[in-house]
Amino acid sequence: MEKIKIYQADAFADELFKGNPAAICILDTELSTKMMQDIAKENNLSETAYIFEKDGKLNIRWFTPGCEVDLCGHATLASAHILFNHENFQGDIIEFQSKSGPLRIIKKEDLLEMDFPAEIVKECAPEAIIEKALGKKPLSTYLGTDYMAVFANESDIANFKPDFRELLALKSRGLIVTAIGDNCDFVSRWFGPQSGVDEDPVTGSAHCLLTPFWAGKLGKTSLTAKQISERGGKLYCSLDGDRVKIAGKAVTYLEGYIFI
Repeated sequence: MEKIKIYQADAFADELFKGNPAAICILDTELSTKMMQDIAKENNLSETAYIFEKDGKLNIRWFTPGCEVDLCGHATLASAHILFNHENFQGDIIEFQSKSGPLRIIKKEDLLEMDFPAEIVKECAPEAIIEKALGKKPLSTYLGTDYMAVFANESDIANFKPDFRELLALKSRGLIVTAIGDNCDFVSRWFGPQSGVDEDPVTGSAHCLLTPFWAGKLGKTSLTAKQISERGGKLYCSLDGDRVKIAGKAVTYLEGYIFI
């Protein structure tokens, strides 16, 4: 029987029970994909991250309860928080190797800043599934890794009660809904039943699409964002060429072991 160190942390939060919880497994060696998927399913959180060394470099992989994903912001932030605060990581910069390439996280006072690739979405024809699932027609619709539907104001985003059965048919990782914020630059929510998560509390990777989009619309490169799920979270975003910097805080919830 193998014993694996596991943590859970709330990302994009400065207090417990806010932001987005993620599990972080510290591995001596990489597990099989099936085992990582089984553990993620057992954890039943939106993401479980696995950190391990390979070829002398620090690697990270992310799994929802239903599948592996190529990029996850909140679990990356949570992982860096754990390494800095519980695993005696030396220095102020962590670089993970991932399926989305090298990812750097820099400790800047009380914030952790992630450096992710920007994703430029393209406007697309209205998708009937989106309007049917949300009960409201977007002002415009875009497609990248996720569909992104833009609405008139924050209250539209806050009031949605999606039909997740309808969204299962959407051919993308998930659906971002977004609008200009009342007390920040923009707000969003993320729905992904087709990825095993009906609603993600805070989705860092979605801001790789959201940041370039709103930077262009608002004419500014530094933006404050809120994901207005039930738990909620705050993100500090900036556009730097073809990269997006996403910063936030995290709080440790638990530390323990799993046995496989």
